[in-house]
Amino acid sequence: MGITSSATQFEIQATVFDLDGLLVNTEDLYQDVGTELLRRRGRTFGADLLDAMMGRPQHNALSIMIEWHGLDDTIETLADETKEIFQTLLASRLALMPGAKNLIEHIRLLDISLGVATSSGPEFARDVLSRVELLDAFNFILTSADVIAGKPDPEIYQLAAKTACTQPEKMLVFEDSETGCKAAVASGAITVAVPSGHSHRHSFSGAKLIATSLADARIYELLSSPVERKSSAES
Repeated sequence: MGITSSATQFEIQATVFDLDGLLVNTEDLYQDVGTELLRRRGRTFGADLLDAMMGRPQHNALSIMIEWHGLDDTIETLADETKEIFQTLLASRLALMPGAKNLIEHIRLLDISLGVATSSGPEFARDVLSRVELLDAFNFILTSADVIAGKPDPEIYQLAAKTACTQPEKMLVFEDSETGCKAAVASGAITVAVPSGHSHRHSFSGAKLIATSLADARIYELLSSPVERKSSAES
């Protein structure tokens, strides 16, 4: 018995983007919101807590915050307070991440299906994408409302592949966090990690590429060339 390796080549048929911290700078804003939430309660929003919360659906993230600091607040109370603080920040500080607009325009020219798969809720995702004038750029938008298990579970990327009428192995996913990267890799998707700010310290095991930004020339090379994926079989 031995292991033999073979390689197959194919073109990417779908591209899927995370939202927070990947397309828009909302991860930075979330950090400010978390800092303010905990400041009001005499607590601090440390790097380890941020790591634990990053990339997860809001319900799960706030549950982690409550347990971490032993807060008496309910998830609903913190969610309402988060929304209040966040809306103020969105109006003045929301911005696209470097390279996002040009990359999306390039993919549209390639006639490759474009999607968003985010741990945020549908109302928030559509609001943010509308503010940065990208809502109509995508063929589909999947949010926490579309799945049972949040990232790092691969469910949302498995659903993305199904929605794009392809297999995960022929889908390119862009993620900025370790949690999101785990979900994409576990789904079988070709994963590009694009760390920014705090997530530079994350592990991106299984990613095909760790890009400097969405403007990284290697992303364009990946899109323009057939992808080689190795497979192993016993013989």
